[in-house]
Amino acid sequence: MDEELAYSFHLGSDKNKSKVAKKVSKGNVSGTTSLSNNAIQNANDLSRVNKHNLRDYDNQRDLITTIYGNNDIVEDVKQVYLDEFEEARLEYNNKQPKKDRKINNYFDKVSGSQNDIACEIIIELGDMDFWSNKDDEYKFKMVDVYREQIEDLSKIVPAFKVANATIHFDETSPHMHVVGVPIIKNCKRGMKKQVGKSQVFTKTSLTQIQDKMRNACIKSYNKFYGVDIRLKEKQKGRNQDINVKEMGDYRKIKKQMQEKERKLEKANKQTIKLDTASNNINEILDNLKPTKLNKNNMLISSENVKIIKNYTKDVKDTTKTIRTVNDLNMAIRDFEHSAFEVQQENSSLKNELDLKDEEIGKLNKVISKQKKTIGKLQVEKQSLKEQLQRFKGFWHSIIKYFQNKINWDNDKSFIEVAKDLFTNKIFDSNEYEIVNDARKKVKPIDEIEAIKDKKKNNMELK
Repeated sequence: MDEELAYSFHLGSDKNKSKVAKKVSKGNVSGTTSLSNNAIQNANDLSRVNKHNLRDYDNQRDLITTIYGNNDIVEDVKQVYLDEFEEARLEYNNKQPKKDRKINNYFDKVSGSQNDIACEIIIELGDMDFWSNKDDEYKFKMVDVYREQIEDLSKIVPAFKVANATIHFDETSPHMHVVGVPIIKNCKRGMKKQVGKSQVFTKTSLTQIQDKMRNACIKSYNKFYGVDIRLKEKQKGRNQDINVKEMGDYRKIKKQMQEKERKLEKANKQTIKLDTASNNINEILDNLKPTKLNKNNMLISSENVKIIKNYTKDVKDTTKTIRTVNDLNMAIRDFEHSAFEVQQENSSLKNELDLKDEEIGKLNKVISKQKKTIGKLQVEKQSLKEQLQRFKGFWHSIIKYFQNKINWDNDKSFIEVAKDLFTNKIFDSNEYEIVNDARKKVKPIDEIEAIKDKKKNNMELK
């Protein structure tokens, strides 16, 4: 079977700040805490991201590479705020009559609000098993791949302005931390241009972004590494951490496990007892003496026989206790794994249903709009039909009038006008003949239409 690569695209979320979430994050593709997936809600959070991403806490920067921005993520984000929001801030301030309503520094304002001041996206291609046997030269070629990911991200999500992108090579697999600012425009309240994470990254848009980014990433990887590898099937709903404790029957089984853990503790004590008893048994066996009749047979007292029997019973009891605990531990692990997969599948199906509902909603709007258009066209068609009938009647009257004026009144001016109308192709040859020949009959419109229908029907019968 051809090798396939895992791909992860994680957007920081304020739902993942607990200690439990950080522990669960170790189960991400890299197998490390690098994907803690936390939100950046204020300047303090941004400072912590700066220390982690740029390895400021230990000054070990040899195995990190910044491919976008500088060596200070806080300043990089502040620069994005100046570039993107300064004009909107000044425009807003000019419209405020009261000084206390003006915004002096939009970065500081957002930092003190409920909105995230920036977003962090962690992108990773390949898991620790894939990268475990790759040398540094092979790993560092990922710089080219991740650099193209930044270009792709800017095209796919133009509303997300990248401030800094740094690649870590000092953990189990090369992964990239991207820090940027999501921007929304044409806001009705406040500044016309604002930070808007929840509007830029919705459940629907995030799914679409992930799909496009993963396809772009494997193309870049194959191009720079000269291979033709596919991605593993996407695990939907992986951008949010799943708490196993929320799964049904988990608490009940956890209680059973705790009970078995107590049995395991008891078994451990029994094991210590067995170790002591084993020494005693060895001593008894060493001190056995041969019988007088046969040197191959040994004498043993009934008391020592009882000790050995008790030892055998303790061994059986301890073995049985340990086996039950181990069996349950395996069952618990199997349950947690199965429950996690079920939860993932449920999350995936829910995402698909949401997408389908949204598509159906859009289609219903299109159908409704088309029905209205069809209704308008039908009204216009009827109106045009009526106008055409009136015009035909009017034209019939014109031809009849010309015929009378030319043939019966012998009005030369009408003869000249009819000739001019024919020359300029307003009268056709048939109409010109009618107006100049009194013998030709000018039929009413209804009669002409009836004759046409009759001829048509006769043709069809033949």
